[in-house]
Amino acid sequence: MTTPARKKSVKRLFTTLLLLAVLYAMLRWFEHRQVYHPFARMDWSPATAGWAFEDAYLDAADGVRLNGWFIPAPANLPASPRVVLILHGNGGNISHRAELYALLHSLGLNVFALDYRGYGRSQGRPSEAGTYLDAEAAYRWLTHKGFAATNILALGESLGGGVASELAVRQPLGGLVLPSTFTSIPDLGAELFPWLPVRWLGSIKYDTHAKLPLIHTPVLLLHSRADTLIRFQHAEKNFAAAREPKLLQEIGGDHNDPLGTRDGQNLYRQGLEKFFAMLPPPHPE
Repeated sequence: MTTPARKKSVKRLFTTLLLLAVLYAMLRWFEHRQVYHPFARMDWSPATAGWAFEDAYLDAADGVRLNGWFIPAPANLPASPRVVLILHGNGGNISHRAELYALLHSLGLNVFALDYRGYGRSQGRPSEAGTYLDAEAAYRWLTHKGFAATNILALGESLGGGVASELAVRQPLGGLVLPSTFTSIPDLGAELFPWLPVRWLGSIKYDTHAKLPLIHTPVLLLHSRADTLIRFQHAEKNFAAAREPKLLQEIGGDHNDPLGTRDGQNLYRQGLEKFFAMLPPPHPE
C-alpha cells in the first residue's frame, strides 16, 4: 500500500526530473540559437554581377536537399582547374558573400558556395553532424562535375572553418583555407559567456584545433588582429597545431568585414596568392 509520504516523495522526484528536462531543453535551445543564425531570404545573385553561374541542388547522405551556386572561372582570364568550395559562417546565407566571390573570381578561380541545411533555400535544420554531411555532399558534387580531389580547396570562414576542417579529415583536398576561424566552439563559448559552464554542458564542438594535426593538406589561416568576436589568439593556436606546409596571413577589419576596405581586400588577396604559390601545380583536368 502506497503511503502519503511515499506519494509525496514520488511526486517530488517527478517534479525534479521534469524541471531538469525543461532546463536541459532550454540549454540546448540557447546553444543552438547562439551557434546558428540561418537566413532564408536571398538578397543577391551572381547574375547581379553579370556572372555565369549554375543554381545547383544536391542531396546530403541523409536525404536533405541542399542548394548552392557554382560560379565558373571568368572567361576573360586564364581558367584555373582549381575550385574553391566555400563553407560560410554561422549567419546569413550564400547571397551575403559577394565580395569574397568577386575576389576569387578575379583570381581566375572556380567557386562553389554551399548553403548548409536550414540556410537560404536548403532544407532541414542545421546541426554539427548535418553540416558535415552537407560539406561532403558538395565535395561529391564537385568530383562528379570532374574536379580532381587535389584541385578542390575548402574555404571555411568562421563556423565554416570547423566544417571545412572535418571535410579535410574525411576527404582528400588540395588545400584548406581558414579565414577568421575559432579553435573550437567550447573555447569561443567560454570567452563569450564566462559565467556559464560551457565546456561541461556544451554539445556542439566544431573542434578545429583538435583536427588540424590530423590534416595533411596545406593550410592557410587568415585572421585580423582587429577581430573582436574571434580573437587573433585562435589563429595562433590553430597555426601551431597545423602540420606543414602552412601559412598564417594577417588581414584587416573586424570579424564580419575583412573585405570591407581596399586594404582589407589586398591583404586577403596577398594571403591567397602566397598560399597558391606554396601548392603543387594543379592537376590538369
